Amino acid sequence: MHLTNEQEELLENGRFGERKAMEILCALGDIFGADRLVPISSAHVSGVSYKTIGDAGIEFLTDMSQGTRVKARTTANPIAMDRQRWKEMGIPEGFAQKQMEIVALYEKMGVEESWTCTPYLAGNRPSRGDIIAWAESSAVAFVNSVIGARTNREGGPSALASALTGLTPRYGLHVDDNRKATVIVDVSSPLKGKDFASLGCIVGEFAKDGIPYFRGLSASEDELKSLGAALASTGSIPLFHIEDVTPEHSNAVTDRLERIDVDRKDLDEKADELSSDEEPDLVAIGCPHLSMKELEELASIRETKRKGTEIWLCTSRHVYGQAKDLLNRLESVGKVLCDTCMVVCPIEERSGVVATDSGKAAFYLPKFCSQKVVFDDVESIMRRFL
Repeated sequence: MHLTNEQEELLENGRFGERKAMEILCALGDIFGADRLVPISSAHVSGVSYKTIGDAGIEFLTDMSQGTRVKARTTANPIAMDRQRWKEMGIPEGFAQKQMEIVALYEKMGVEESWTCTPYLAGNRPSRGDIIAWAESSAVAFVNSVIGARTNREGGPSALASALTGLTPRYGLHVDDNRKATVIVDVSSPLKGKDFASLGCIVGEFAKDGIPYFRGLSASEDELKSLGAALASTGSIPLFHIEDVTPEHSNAVTDRLERIDVDRKDLDEKADELSSDEEPDLVAIGCPHLSMKELEELASIRETKRKGTEIWLCTSRHVYGQAKDLLNRLESVGKVLCDTCMVVCPIEERSGVVATDSGKAAFYLPKFCSQKVVFDDVESIMRRFL
């Protein structure tokens, strides 16, 4: 991989974090056959929750932060708790202190106080064609597909390395030919609510790390958010196209692609497969984080006598700030939590069964959080527990 003189200097004589960052990027470039490093306009890093990175992660971030700051706008994934309501979540004080140590290290490097899996709803929204370096699988799927920016599916260390250097290796989805569809998905049933998550789970399992091209599908941005999150969780899908909807669909299809059909029976069977018959002890909505429109819809639910099940509504602090006029009504529906989500917080300390409308959460909660899942539409969940 060709390096400029300036890049060679950074690799050999930069500060410790910069040298390590360049080593990571050069190794990736060599592995994947990149021809050069290219500038990025933004980064989004994962590896932020103390639950997931532990003390080893703190040690890594401490080393990387020595005298270094990000060279591109950088946001970060959810942490393991709401920074203001962590006691209400039942987070132990020692755990909270470790989590805030991680927050402080990222902020020391110039990372924004975002702590969200939907940075595109929190001000970090690139334009079509922008070269970026994002981790967080659902955000990668959304930004590549719905916006048309360009990022590979970065890991936490590689996204941070790009943030600290302002560079990323040119390979994979930065190259036009690698953004073509690999499978056509014909959807023969109208979709609503949880159907988008179910569809994402079906196609993610089938296409694995491919690029699906959907036909017969229309969707709002929030529905695309749900679809992409499920695709990226059950598979490793970083990009999808929807005919006449997403920005790159017209150049995405090549000849003789494999095709699959998804109908109502398939969607219902997948929803049943994701759900258990257990009685939830927690309802968790907002994976990925809720948008302003989704909060407005939740706030419109009439207040009724609350049943005993606790309800979490997870969003970014940026969107939370826009929703101040709705907070009283929202708090009558559930506890509005920022900075975190049910997948990356120590939920297993308080719950064994979670009700959610998220395909991503339904896939990850059993694997990473020892939870059983009740999977359903938001409306159905709220009718049941409000």
